Amino acid sequence: MPRSQRNDNFIDKSFTVMADIILKIMPVKKQAKEAFAYYRDGMAAQADGDYAEALENYEEALKLEEDGYDRSYILYNIGLIHAANGHHDDAINYYDQALEDNPRLPQALNNIAVLFHYRGAKAEEAGDLEEAEQHYEKAAEHWIKAVRMAPDNYIEAQNWLKTTGRFELLY
Repeated sequence: MPRSQRNDNFIDKSFTVMADIILKIMPVKKQAKEAFAYYRDGMAAQADGDYAEALENYEEALKLEEDGYDRSYILYNIGLIHAANGHHDDAINYYDQALEDNPRLPQALNNIAVLFHYRGAKAEEAGDLEEAEQHYEKAAEHWIKAVRMAPDNYIEAQNWLKTTGRFELLY
């Protein structure tokens, strides 16, 4: 039984019923509807912390989904899972793929920046200031792009850009 049919709280059940109705009446191909069903089940599994099941569903959704915009969100969510599991290179790879399909995804840019900033902080703690600076520069590059797309978001990143003298790169 798909995860979306196993939800036991009112909100999840309501969302599932509404999503199923929309899927039935939408004038889209069966393949796109199946892709959305896998994506929805992946989101439910991810919300429950069942990352293995979420990844399985997202992989099935990717096989079926042809629309680049929709694929970008599947790839983004796969990136989130890899980041949560500490697989930062994989996460960055999936975020980059999401951006290839949808360049207007500031949250992917932000998450890449966060991972590079983390690497910079770790390198700085280890005393490798040159490596730290390389990671911080990559973080700044991605945060600047994210802030340009969503100027009211990422306030902490904007503050970091200002305090490190990188903010003027925005303009």
